[in-house]
Amino acid sequence: MSALPTTPADVQARIARLFVYPVKSCAGIELSEALLTETGLDLDRAWMVVDSEGEFLSQREAPRMALIQPAFKRGGTELQLRAPGMLALHLRVDAVEAPTRVRVWDDEVPAYDMGDIAAQWFTDFLGLNEQGLPRTDAPKYRLVRFDPEHRRLSDRKWTGDAEALNQFSDGYPVLVLGQPALEGLNERLQARGHAPVDIRRFRPNIVLEGLEAHDEDRVGPLQIATAEGEAVLTPVKPCPRCPIPNINPDTAQSSPEVNDTLQTYRQDARVKGALTFGMNSIVMAGVDHVLRVGQPVRASYRFD
Repeated sequence: MSALPTTPADVQARIARLFVYPVKSCAGIELSEALLTETGLDLDRAWMVVDSEGEFLSQREAPRMALIQPAFKRGGTELQLRAPGMLALHLRVDAVEAPTRVRVWDDEVPAYDMGDIAAQWFTDFLGLNEQGLPRTDAPKYRLVRFDPEHRRLSDRKWTGDAEALNQFSDGYPVLVLGQPALEGLNERLQARGHAPVDIRRFRPNIVLEGLEAHDEDRVGPLQIATAEGEAVLTPVKPCPRCPIPNINPDTAQSSPEVNDTLQTYRQDARVKGALTFGMNSIVMAGVDHVLRVGQPVRASYRFD
């Protein structure tokens, strides 16, 4: 019996950039390669800041989180956090303290507290005002680590039969964004008299190049050629945008021009008219494969 003919892919792209965000809503780390796990890129959103009630904190409430810069040190065994005016915080990647429970959006999940030193570090830095002075009403914060034994599922409304796992991400394992989408936004921003913006505002995990603007919205499974074999990521839900893209990641200052510009062309009927930019994606194949900048990506347009 002869094999069925192979259908050429509609989209031929390549991985241009890779990012992980070890602490939810803090700055990301750009990598040349990243291990793909069932919850997304390795150690992405593995830690999270919570308030005294165990509710998660993000740049929406605390824009200064954008200034907290993580880095992996000592061969990846240590997470180092730096922030303006603060001594570096060093955390062992494989160490936690007391078990606890926390809430991320509608999910209450088991986690591990990272101890009093980390709690004081975040409380001190996030308790400063815009002038860098302590606020008298500053709340107390703690840092927690996701319990890897817990299975936090993405919304089955969007993933169907697939049990897509994630850690402390907003809801899906991987965010994919095409570089041409950013270029189109920057053209519109400049036409309105604003400066172009950096892709870091949109917090993608995988940035693709070589495709048309917003092709990531229109394709089915992304087939990535890795050294270990093919990895497959399926885009399942457009990523609705909150005010975080308005926050400058270098200054933590917010201004409205990004979302104001998106409002003119990115209202998405699939998510009740929300502004979308990038696609939430799930891991269908390739767990334990290594994604690298430059790897080719194939996909075909979706007609549904």
